[in-house]
Amino acid sequence: MAMGPTDDDDIVAGINVTPLVDVCLVLVIIFMVTAPLMSDPVIKVTLPKAHTHEGEERDKITITLGKGGQMALDEKIYKTIPDMRDDLRLKLAQSDSKLVILRADEDALNGQLTDLMAEAKADGAQSLTIATEQER
Repeated sequence: MAMGPTDDDDIVAGINVTPLVDVCLVLVIIFMVTAPLMSDPVIKVTLPKAHTHEGEERDKITITLGKGGQMALDEKIYKTIPDMRDDLRLKLAQSDSKLVILRADEDALNGQLTDLMAEAKADGAQSLTIATEQER
């Protein structure tokens, strides 16, 4: 019997990248699914429909008004307008554009929306915009 090298003892010279590609594709799918969930607003609102064009992104402050009367300034929730006043003044003082975007649910009370608009103007907002969705 000869004791020479056999075919089973060959050195593996290549790297199998198939498992690496599989793991990378799974990670890409996970990121694609979870990314939209991380950008959801604090309060869910149904914006009214309008024939508008997309605005440009600038330094902005967002006030959200839900249909149940919930209010949020950017990512922080408030119970009443006076509770929000100090933070709104601070954000407007730090803002260059002093642009306030009002995101109000289409079923929100108009009185609360006008109160928020008056408060933003009184606190130093130079321009107000009401967010809407594109009609299709």
